[in-house]
Amino acid sequence: MALSQNYPHLDQMQPWNDRLHLLECLSVVEEAPNVKTFTFRSDNHNWFRYEPGQFMTFELPVQPEAVLRTYTLSSSPSRPFTIAVTVKAQEDSIGTRWMLDHLMPGVRLKAFGPLGDFSMRKHPGGKYLFISAGSGITPMMSMTRWMHDCAPQSDISFVTCARRPSDIIFRKELEYLTSCMPNLKLAFLIKEHEMGQVWTGIRGRLEAPKLPLLSPDFKDRAIFCCGPEGFMRDVRAMLESSGFDMAHYHQESFGPAAEPVLPMLDVISTEIAEATSTVTFSMSGMDVPCAAGDTILKAARGAGIRIAAACESGLCGTCKVMKISGDVDMDHNGGILDEEIDEGYVLACCSKPLGNVEIEA
Repeated sequence: MALSQNYPHLDQMQPWNDRLHLLECLSVVEEAPNVKTFTFRSDNHNWFRYEPGQFMTFELPVQPEAVLRTYTLSSSPSRPFTIAVTVKAQEDSIGTRWMLDHLMPGVRLKAFGPLGDFSMRKHPGGKYLFISAGSGITPMMSMTRWMHDCAPQSDISFVTCARRPSDIIFRKELEYLTSCMPNLKLAFLIKEHEMGQVWTGIRGRLEAPKLPLLSPDFKDRAIFCCGPEGFMRDVRAMLESSGFDMAHYHQESFGPAAEPVLPMLDVISTEIAEATSTVTFSMSGMDVPCAAGDTILKAARGAGIRIAAACESGLCGTCKVMKISGDVDMDHNGGILDEEIDEGYVLACCSKPLGNVEIEA
């Protein structure tokens, strides 16, 4: 096959569509202990359209049954021929451990997305403060790479925390980017010193007295934060106590939303309590009763029908299915686009039937 056919120009390609195509792993790069970057291309030579900081959900063939895991893209949409995720395996990791041990160039995976609202393109500011810990650095890297390519004069204070200097992900690239971006200021915080290495930077946790030293004008910046839940909770509390305008604070989280607490009712109508709808799953050939207030996903699981789902809070978009007929009450968190809703798609995890519905599943 001719080279031009292997590597077409962008205007000869169509945007990638997660409904039709797989991703092929192109390369694997070790970034830090238990941290690797996996770069993918479209299995059908498509280009990737997304916002810097968004995420994707991958279906990983872990035995005995595939698992779904959501990862932020560390790549930039300004380089649209490939996408990349940078993942860190924890002690209890299952899917991420499989990626680090088994995912290699040539392997193909199914993926969903990209989705997410955590992007400076969606929440623009005159100046930015990126605060991260561990692998939470990945959306910050995506946004910084985009600004390097498209707006290199951007004013960014980049603060990241790690246990040891060797755990700082993307350290060499970030230090290089400071030579290309005159208004990019880096600050690395570590907890532990490593034998045989000289560390002249800041040590310890990110605390309120340190923030003005790291970013003196932090109150004038749009702040993006990503890391472990406890870390983000501490950062948020620190900013609130400092008088920061929290309308300019944004954080990334993939945790499922808490179940709403419903008020106690003295009398519950028997008719409402027993009311059910019927969900017809066209591909499975099953009519499944769905109790009032239950979601399509819950009805499917009760009948043994598999619908892929990850966050189960209307955020990741993994459980997107086509609604053929009927109406639903869908309370999502950004995991589906308006045009997809117009086409008839719904998220099974947060869609409650309003009467009988038919679903393509």
